[in-house]
Amino acid sequence: MTEHPANETRLAAMAIPLGLFVFLILYGGLTVIAGVLAFKQVQLWPTSLAVESGIFAFLGLVVISSTITQLYGEKLARRLVWWGFVPLAVSAVLIFLVMSLPASPEMLEYRGTDLDAFNTVLGQTPRIMAAGPAAYIVSLLLNVWIFSRLRGSGETNTLGLMARGAIASALSQAIDSVIFVTLAFYGEFDITPLLIGQVIAKVTLSIVLVPFLITGGVALARWLDKKTL
Repeated sequence: MTEHPANETRLAAMAIPLGLFVFLILYGGLTVIAGVLAFKQVQLWPTSLAVESGIFAFLGLVVISSTITQLYGEKLARRLVWWGFVPLAVSAVLIFLVMSLPASPEMLEYRGTDLDAFNTVLGQTPRIMAAGPAAYIVSLLLNVWIFSRLRGSGETNTLGLMARGAIASALSQAIDSVIFVTLAFYGEFDITPLLIGQVIAKVTLSIVLVPFLITGGVALARWLDKKTL
């Protein structure tokens, strides 16, 4: 007697590790919020380096993709990066829809400042909207590839995991900056100072934060995997 297809689907869903399930949800959310956060630049204390706030969400994507590579395999991590375009595309369509609809008379009369702020943050130019996904796909796939290649043929200890995470993140973030800044702003002004500053800032964050975040991410996923959905 064979299993009913619906039952097989339920069993397959129950077999998904809880750590993987949670990280997949987080990944989709971070791909969407990164573009919104990027509107604000922050200073990295105690230096004078400035970086767009979207880097914090993007580093989360780096940590999650590296964690999934470490625990569930490079192939699944690559698929996650590609499928990350889905929440990006859906959010872009929704933003376009909402921007196209007229604001209510009440908002025009009483909340004009809020409407202007909304339009400013979400009304990005086509170049910036194209630069973000291009930088995303190249840098995240590169991160997964480097992180996996540095692993070699066996497991590594915690220090090895931290070193792999730092190297992969630093290199991929440098490439991310080059792609995004070039596609978004080349020809509008001299991008050299911005490009150098972004690369230094992102590489610094990758070295300072990512090793510890990946170690924590792997530990969290392993702990969650002991639980049940």
